[in-house]
Amino acid sequence: MERKKWCLSCEKELEGRSDKKFCDPYCKSAHHYKKSQEETPKFYNKVQQQLKLNRKILKAYNKAGKATVRSEILLSEGFNPNFFTHYWKNNKGDTYLFVFEYGFLKRTENGKSI
Repeated sequence: MERKKWCLSCEKELEGRSDKKFCDPYCKSAHHYKKSQEETPKFYNKVQQQLKLNRKILKAYNKAGKATVRSEILLSEGFNPNFFTHYWKNNKGDTYLFVFEYGFLKRTENGKSI
């Protein structure tokens, strides 16, 4: 006697191979997408998402190639300076942090971080 198997996504009866789990590619994709949405986000995805946001914010303020923006403004838009892709030190000893192709330098003016 043959046991009936059901699609893991739409629960229709399966026909064909004995190890089949889905009735079609759409059901397979839908099942895996739903499963991924229920899981907690992976660390890599969180880092990548923050890097993309940081880049987007820096790009928006860097229209002319060089801009000075107060850190409070960047932070209020979700910018997190702890997430960057690489850094570069100039001859003066200033360390520029980069998010992909956009760099930023934390400056202090009159003892206050700007």
